[in-house]
Amino acid sequence: MRKLFISLSLILALASAPQVSASEKLYFYTENFPPYNMSATGRAFEHNGDSIDGLCTEMVKAILSHTSLDYVIKLRNWDYGYNRARNKKNHGIFCTTYTEKRAPMFKWVGPLTKNLWTIFAPANTNLKIDRLEDARGLLFGGYRNDVMTEYLLERGYEVSALDSDDLNPKRLELGQIDLWIADRLAGPYFASQQDVEGLEPVYSFNDTELYLAINPATPDSVVDELNAALKKVHETGMYEAIETKYGL
Repeated sequence: MRKLFISLSLILALASAPQVSASEKLYFYTENFPPYNMSATGRAFEHNGDSIDGLCTEMVKAILSHTSLDYVIKLRNWDYGYNRARNKKNHGIFCTTYTEKRAPMFKWVGPLTKNLWTIFAPANTNLKIDRLEDARGLLFGGYRNDVMTEYLLERGYEVSALDSDDLNPKRLELGQIDLWIADRLAGPYFASQQDVEGLEPVYSFNDTELYLAINPATPDSVVDELNAALKKVHETGMYEAIETKYGL
């Protein structure tokens, strides 16, 4: 009888012990934001990290290669991925601009790289902008939950925001918006995808850092392991090699 009691106690103990579950897999989202993140097949969405390329994606993959973590990388529109990272444990999104406002909303891995906010005008424009205030009263193109869009809206600028940035170069070319705010490196990539040529960068500001932002309910041990792996990526020279590959 004593042996039976011990056996039952052992079974109950095992049943109540923390179990490794599918929910402990990490889910990392990104968007089509070339050359930082992009589909390798030209599709709008990707379910597999092997089909996702770009500077930040290569950096995140290099980091993960130095960990024992189980993960999935998916390509979605920014608004979808951002909200998943905000609301679900073990979910994250990259490349995300670090700001003081966002700091308490996530746990952070990085910086992965930098970007430079740039205002683009139509081809052959006569517009001259020496400071951001010079653009007040003009309609910007942007996209929802993007830090650049939020920055303009908070300061009273008029922004027509879509679910993603893909169509903004064409909107600018067609005169549906007056200006487009984008990254200095990514803007020309988006424009070329839409067969839009000659857009002119008329003003740049806010040289910012891009991170992997992770839901705050995710264990600190996971974030610590990722940041330790990023340090290894620096030490091996891979960080510099990836940035050089993309012209930084």
